[in-house]
Amino acid sequence: MRALYDVPAPAKLNLFLHVTGRRADGYHLLQSAFMLVDWQDTLHFELRPGGHLSREDLGPALPPEDLVLRAARALQQATGSAAGAHIQVDKRIPAEAGMGGGSSDAASCLLALNRLWNLGLGLPALEKIGLGLGADVPFFLRGRNAWVEGIGEAITPISVPPARFAVVKPAAGLATKNIFQDPSLKRDSDSATIAGFAANPFGFGHNDLEPVARRLCPEVDEALQWLGSQGLRGRMTGSGSAVFAKIPPLWAPGQTLAQAPAGWVARECSNMEVHPLVGWAPSDDSV
Repeated sequence: MRALYDVPAPAKLNLFLHVTGRRADGYHLLQSAFMLVDWQDTLHFELRPGGHLSREDLGPALPPEDLVLRAARALQQATGSAAGAHIQVDKRIPAEAGMGGGSSDAASCLLALNRLWNLGLGLPALEKIGLGLGADVPFFLRGRNAWVEGIGEAITPISVPPARFAVVKPAAGLATKNIFQDPSLKRDSDSATIAGFAANPFGFGHNDLEPVARRLCPEVDEALQWLGSQGLRGRMTGSGSAVFAKIPPLWAPGQTLAQAPAGWVARECSNMEVHPLVGWAPSDDSV
């Protein structure tokens, strides 16, 4: 039986997130820096005949029609492949956290099944499929830290210095649409530049979604205060509810995060220079 085991799907953190406008169709225009971190889900794929797709949850239960199965079906439809797969998902990245876990799972699924099914699609073709699943999927497919603009489709690779981060996900989650629909959301931040960001990557800008999120979800505010109690200056990632802070190099040897409140998830992460699956699909479609 052909199979691919231990396929990683890392999370991301938004080092900043500015809302610079809104299109006539209602989509918001964003600027952000996406950074990969080593908090990840793990997926396993076994080939099945007749186009049959199934999913087994090794961690927390996922919705019946999650992004993994949707990605697999989208790849079948785009290619006409008659191959199927049994997919196991060991879910570790929290949901409704702003860490891109579902999008990362979808991207790793597309890359793995493209290989398992011998489809030979290049990244442009996979990105086109991925964009139909979610705006963050192309970022994970490209697999490099990136400056992201527009509605998420304009992606420019960037370098980010190595660092460690404290990441905290309170028990409560946040629905992205509730934040973007809120009338008090700031939608007119000035455009930023990569050069300006590069001068201070871990202290640049702000997250325009954070004030709304703190009002809608008091636990976001509590999580930021919890980081502050340990001398860490935090901010929210994405649409939350997870928050994070850079860990200073001067922490005492052996110093770690305090015990998080019950129901919260807290851990230390390192950023990643590249996604572990970089190179699994060619960068063009000339295959």
